[in-house]
Amino acid sequence: MKINKILVALLLATIVLVSGCTTSEPEEEEMDIVDTAVDAGSFTTLVQAVQAAGLEDTLRGDGPFTVFAPTDEAFAALPEGTLDALLADEEALAAVLTYHVVAGEVMAADVAGLESAETVQGESVTFDTMDGVKVNDANVVQADIMASNGVIHVIDKVILPPSMMEEEEMDIVDTAIEAGSFTTLVQAVQAAGLEETLRSEGPFTVFAPTDEAFAALPEGTLDALLADEEALAGVLTYHVVAGEYMAADVVTMDSAETVQGSEITFTVTDDGVMVNDATVVITDIEASNGVIHVIDAVLIP
Repeated sequence: MKINKILVALLLATIVLVSGCTTSEPEEEEMDIVDTAVDAGSFTTLVQAVQAAGLEDTLRGDGPFTVFAPTDEAFAALPEGTLDALLADEEALAAVLTYHVVAGEVMAADVAGLESAETVQGESVTFDTMDGVKVNDANVVQADIMASNGVIHVIDKVILPPSMMEEEEMDIVDTAIEAGSFTTLVQAVQAAGLEETLRSEGPFTVFAPTDEAFAALPEGTLDALLADEEALAGVLTYHVVAGEYMAADVVTMDSAETVQGSEITFTVTDDGVMVNDATVVITDIEASNGVIHVIDAVLIP
């Protein structure tokens, strides 16, 4: 009788033990870099590009790797046609993508002590921690996303290898944006619906007023122009001449007809070159579809 009770007790204990084992949840397995990016949902373009470049197996490997991962919005902000061109050129695409990868696991705390790091592509990225963290000219917007084979830092811009940037000349609009001193001019060009024109084949010669030149306009002038698209377009196209005229060409000319239809005049003095009453302060900034000469005043037809 006692033996039966002991057997029953052992049987119950076994059932409880087995039951406990079957109801406990298995430990969640950490995902690799590729699956972590897929799971995040904001790196669709990056994952597609990695697959198109044949790099998926590499980024699923042991690593560890540090990936500076551009968001979908970062890829969408590339100049029109850039992403399609990269996807059609596997070698160039692989170069751009591997420029976002550093061998080893570099956490945000490590970046603060670094000035640069060599990428898998071979060229280095630079770090700036003065105001947040920047990788080249991209901001780190989220750091230290851990994966089983490394770490991801999210950036807001696609970064290009210096060698590739030297090869790929920007159009007039992107050249103006990159310069950083034509914010008002670029905003005005966009407001007037002229951006597509100034990104087209051209060529164009643009006499580009700086932000300081726009700020020097009489109070209310810029606001009035921004509120009148036709007038704004008239002023802006008065700064553009069809064709590519370098500084050496301009000094031999008395005038030139602008896209707006009126002429601008050139005067060469001992102090330099004047366009109407504006002084040319920088010349021959070349773009893929023309040239920019920087002037210190806004020209009014």
